[in-house]
Parts: sequence; structure tokens; C-alpha cells
Amino acid sequence: MSELKTKATNESVTDFLDSIEHPTRKADGFLLLKIFQEETGEKPVMWGPSIVGFGKFNYKYSSGKEMDWFPVGFSPRKQSLSIYIMLSKEEIEPYLAKLGKFKKSKGCIYINKMSDVNEEIFREMIRTSINLVYNNNQ
Repeated sequence: MSELKTKATNESVTDFLDSIEHPTRKADGFLLLKIFQEETGEKPVMWGPSIVGFGKFNYKYSSGKEMDWFPVGFSPRKQSLSIYIMLSKEEIEPYLAKLGKFKKSKGCIYINKMSDVNEEIFREMIRTSINLVYNNNQ
């Protein structure tokens, strides 16, 4: 079984965000840092070279494989802001209906800029996700 490459590191989240060249992406990165910290009460941690995660839990795949992962996080990538939320399709759909402009894949929500989304709905998604993860992993 291959080892997971994305792991928590001791790298500085602030240094990472400061290194972002795109001014809107950098500003949104710092806004996301503030939002995630306020809504989770967790300290931000770099996961790999480009993901900022909040919290930690033991994730179990249906195959039995286990790994440490973060309940919520983000990455200000060149194309868009990647948002990591641990909600099932059924749990996330009501929020997405009111969120604003975004794209999604199986494991991420992609936002071009934070001004494209409803911040209160976004904050609700974060709170719901982290609470569900922690309540289901006690």
C-alpha cells in the first residue's frame, strides 16, 4: 500500500500565504485563514506544500485503509481557491444551492474569488463539516 504524500508539516501558513503572487488570491487566502480559524477554533496547519488544514482526525476508507486528515481546509491555487469540506453529497447540497458561484468535484469546491460566494453560507458549511467529523469520530 502506498503512503499518503499529503501530510501535516511544520511549515508556516503565513509564509505560504505571503508567497502567493496573485494579489486577489493572496487576499482571499488570508480571508479564508481568518474565516476557518473563527469557525473551527483550530490552529491552521500546512498539509503538504500548499494546503492549509484545520483540525485532525483519523479517516477510514470503506476498504479499511486509514489515514490522518483534516476536517476542513483550503488551498489558494493558481486557477481557483480549492475548498476542502468533509460533507456527503446529501449534506452539502442545501448549502451549495445558496452558496453563490462555484464549481465542484468529488472532494473539493472551487471558488474563483471569495466575493463570488455568500460568506454566511460558507461559514455554516465549515461549522457543520467540522462538527460532523468530530461528532462521528468520538
